[in-house]
Amino acid sequence: MNGPPDQLTVAHRRDAQRTPGSRTVADLLRTAPVIGRADMTVRQAAALMTERDQDYIVIPSPEHGLGLLTDAGIRARVVAAGRSIDTPVGEVLDGPAFVVDSRTAPVDALTELVDRDLTVIPVCDTAGTVLGVIGASDFVADPAGSSMPLREQISRSQTVAELQGHARRIPQLVADLVRRDRPAHEVTRVASLIVDAVVLQGLQLVVDNRPDVDPAAYTWLSLGSNARREPVPSSDVDSAVVFDDSLEGADLDGYREAFAELDEMLRGAGLTVDTNGAIASKPLFSRTRGQWQTASRGWIDAPLENKGMIFTSLILDGRPLFGSRRESRSPAPGVEMIGALRADPRTMRLLLEESLSTKARLRSMRDVLTRRGDSFDIKTHALTPLVNIARWAALSVESTEVNTRARLQVAAGSALLPDDDARTLTEVFDVLQRVRLRYQVAQFDRGETPTDVLEMKRLSPLDRSLVAQAVREIAGVQRRMAGMSHYQVN
Repeated sequence: MNGPPDQLTVAHRRDAQRTPGSRTVADLLRTAPVIGRADMTVRQAAALMTERDQDYIVIPSPEHGLGLLTDAGIRARVVAAGRSIDTPVGEVLDGPAFVVDSRTAPVDALTELVDRDLTVIPVCDTAGTVLGVIGASDFVADPAGSSMPLREQISRSQTVAELQGHARRIPQLVADLVRRDRPAHEVTRVASLIVDAVVLQGLQLVVDNRPDVDPAAYTWLSLGSNARREPVPSSDVDSAVVFDDSLEGADLDGYREAFAELDEMLRGAGLTVDTNGAIASKPLFSRTRGQWQTASRGWIDAPLENKGMIFTSLILDGRPLFGSRRESRSPAPGVEMIGALRADPRTMRLLLEESLSTKARLRSMRDVLTRRGDSFDIKTHALTPLVNIARWAALSVESTEVNTRARLQVAAGSALLPDDDARTLTEVFDVLQRVRLRYQVAQFDRGETPTDVLEMKRLSPLDRSLVAQAVREIAGVQRRMAGMSHYQVN
């Protein structure tokens, strides 16, 4: 790593030193797992669950991995279906079950639990042995789980006013996590889970009042920083929609009117809806699947025309929202684009050039001319260049990851992103997000509107030094990547 020795590494690890940030999901386990057999009956499984006072049973299977049967599964697959309680468990299992490694961070496991709308998740060690299961209640004592009560209140909101009242508490929740010195990536991930809940419940309230809007006829995509699970108090809510091809043009207008109603609802909840038009109520971001495929093909064939690069970057960050009332019905447009992009070396090279066009720098020429050297736009001149690098590096290895840290990890060691650069950029990203969050929470405490333009005199000498070093590190990686303009897609 370049620059003053170890300063970035120290800052990167500071949160883990001050708090139990190194806790794993294994630390949340409180009881031994309830293990059964595929040949036992539902009656026997229910009796064992009752005996152990648990609402699940894990069924190991050499052929199919782990199966999972819950109280909800018994009600849906046995009672409601009119099946005998002497039916073999193997015939009614939820499986194969999603599992997490015991070394997983609690906030990552919580994200999976919420995203997949699961009751419990089995936790296994490196040998595949089931150590236990985790559910929503197991996160109550963990800092990452402090968001669960608010999320539950949001998800149960019956009126717009109730939803907006709960949503306005998001800044305070974020501020509390920052004051407790939680790692920046944990804070932003928790914030994204809450924003997702607001959007999902807002959609439900809108759809309930519009019988002409079928929630099964579209897939909602989160875009931008919230899609990457990196929102901060200054972030906008960006979105897009993929309609079923069966919908006609007149139908789409009705749906867009509903989504515009959601926009107003979100504004009333204290969230900032994107002012540049990257929202599902606008035609450019609400298309049928066929229209998205046609548009994507056009961006790949002519990336320099009609803002093709911008749309490509936005859509590659798209993340379908999941929830108790919504499921992903088909791949997001960004996932479908990856293979086509990788098969087009010319567009890949242009994407690399675009990712490097926003330079990491402390001062722009405009700052020099206007004598604004005492301020720094941390998003434009540091984080955006880094996010662009991560997006393109992940694309180069055909990864569908959306989160910046995950993209850097999956691309580490590739021809484009050596391990050292990936580690450095991860540390840089964490440091910049930490500085950004603490600055914006201080603004929130003073009653100011959070912004990405930092007044450097408000930063501590150490933070000023770290920001400067972070910019140098990003610029260094950009220069090395620029030297790879000969890069070819295999």
